[in-house]
Amino acid sequence: MIQLDDLLKEMVAKNASDLHLKPMRPPLFRRDGVLLASEHPPMRPEEIKQTLDGILQARHRRELEEKQAVDVGYSVKGVSRFRANIFIQRGTYGAVFRRIPIQIPSLEDWGLPDIIEEFTKLHQGLVLVTGPTGSGKSSTLAGMIRLINETRPVHILTIEDPIEFLFRDQMSAITQREIGMDTPTFQQALRNAMRQDPDVIMVGEMRDTATMETAITASETGHLVLSTLHTNSASQSIDRIMDAFPSSQQKQVRMQLSQVMQAIITLKLLPMKNDAGRIAAVELCRNSPVISKMIAENRIGEIDEEMAKSVNYYKMQTMNQSMIALVVNGKITVETAMASSPNREELDLALRKIFYKSQEGGPQMGESFSDFSKIEELMESKRLYTELQDKFQFEVESRETRVRELEAESQQAENRLQQAFQQLDRLLKEKESLVAEKEKMREFYEKKMASLRKQFQDRLSQGRK
Repeated sequence: MIQLDDLLKEMVAKNASDLHLKPMRPPLFRRDGVLLASEHPPMRPEEIKQTLDGILQARHRRELEEKQAVDVGYSVKGVSRFRANIFIQRGTYGAVFRRIPIQIPSLEDWGLPDIIEEFTKLHQGLVLVTGPTGSGKSSTLAGMIRLINETRPVHILTIEDPIEFLFRDQMSAITQREIGMDTPTFQQALRNAMRQDPDVIMVGEMRDTATMETAITASETGHLVLSTLHTNSASQSIDRIMDAFPSSQQKQVRMQLSQVMQAIITLKLLPMKNDAGRIAAVELCRNSPVISKMIAENRIGEIDEEMAKSVNYYKMQTMNQSMIALVVNGKITVETAMASSPNREELDLALRKIFYKSQEGGPQMGESFSDFSKIEELMESKRLYTELQDKFQFEVESRETRVRELEAESQQAENRLQQAFQQLDRLLKEKESLVAEKEKMREFYEKKMASLRKQFQDRLSQGRK
């Protein structure tokens, strides 16, 4: 019979994310989202039970007997750490092992939008990482804790079931508590946390109303609370929290959430082009004044539209916008985006408005392939360019019109000047004519006067005689 450690080593060697053990089937590996059968023979129910009994402690067996399922942490020295869910199906044992890398991933390794790093600098409030199973929620939380540990002198308290990533103190002091081993429940651990002087509290998952209520209270009292939900969008996450409370409490909880909710990060892993692995599409919702008001007024259905409009200032983005960024950056195909989109018609319309190389893909636009803000900046630049081009064209046309008007005015002035010169020539000629006529008149009158003087003198001479 093949040993569990050997299967887990093979899982790591194949770069698989999950190992499935199911009666009368060979061990199954999930790689890049696809479930593949191994070459091992089918495992009988008793073989699976014997394999799993070796990692179950007494408390695990009690929980398995009571709830028919239990989460278990398991390590293979020098290989990796694993989270196992062992369950009963049709009266026999089954299990799924999820690989947890020994090396804690950084946010840069994930290629997540830069704004997520800003959330690790918060001193209080609630930050949720959401998405379906296997979307990278735990790894993203671990990356955030890693960054805080590297950069802030604070006390970090994690509450997990089971403990997944193992942290070592750097700038921070980290306390990790496991449900069932170190504390009975998430709620009890959160209540005790208030007396353990934490600055940052990481809750593996908010599974019930009591845990949600305590987490909200903790985030109100000066703590940064990080947690996860199995939801597919920011609006769905808020609805999930609200629906967990009786109607008599929902108004109060809405007001609390509108104040403490700092961010909701929703992840969806998508297959990359050419079978190059998987990449995360990321929806980002932040508690802007408008989002806060929408939560308080129960206008949850309007949140997606507000996120889509808040890309530039608040760095929010919808899942569709993140998928557009991945398509434009050549990481996923249009077909993959359309198949995974929460709103295909909207995505199709948006893609038609954007230039992209559907086959080869274009150069990366920013640090994160899934960050739509870079695409928005490009679109805004194109819009401004078009606007400036239109304005320039309008100014050119206006100036050309003015030039034509001035040319017409100049021509009119030239015509008037020509007419003035012609009139001046005519007047000068008239003046010359008048001067000549005047001269003739003067000569005429001078002659006449001379004649009259002569006649007067002649008569005067005759009178003397």
